[in-house]
Amino acid sequence: MDDLLRPWQACDAPIILAAAAEPGMDRQFTAPVDSLAAAEEWIALCTARQVQGAAYAFAVLDDGVPVGNVTVSNVELRHLTGWVSYWVLPEARGKGLATKACREVSEFAFAELGLFRLELAHRLDNPASCRVAVGAGFRAEGVERAKLLYDGVRYDTETHARLATDQV
Repeated sequence: MDDLLRPWQACDAPIILAAAAEPGMDRQFTAPVDSLAAAEEWIALCTARQVQGAAYAFAVLDDGVPVGNVTVSNVELRHLTGWVSYWVLPEARGKGLATKACREVSEFAFAELGLFRLELAHRLDNPASCRVAVGAGFRAEGVERAKLLYDGVRYDTETHARLATDQV
């Protein structure tokens, strides 16, 4: 995992702040990341959630530099499930990094966390995210109508899942 993924570090706060400033990226963070202190808090929250066993966030690296994030969250040990999310900065898109990171975090979730089912969803108007999901071995399971609400507009999402037993 060291070449592609590593835990977020406090020194990565400027990268998180830059990512949050990208148009539409504010949706990727649970609270506004509009200052270096807020970015540091986000990283501290990631670390705390990992200690609690609730979520595992990793910096996606390109030549050792963080350019994105991949997370397994909503870790539920009764049913052995989790939720995968990912993003990469604009300059890192189109290199296959998100797909590789999604595959790698899935293998981590199956092997290290003992999860059996991973889910993710993307807006229907985001075909690039769909390509990442499919490329990482996640099969489409269906459309959820008007699931998300951003800026007064409702969006349909497509849900995907990958099982530990799926051949990828």
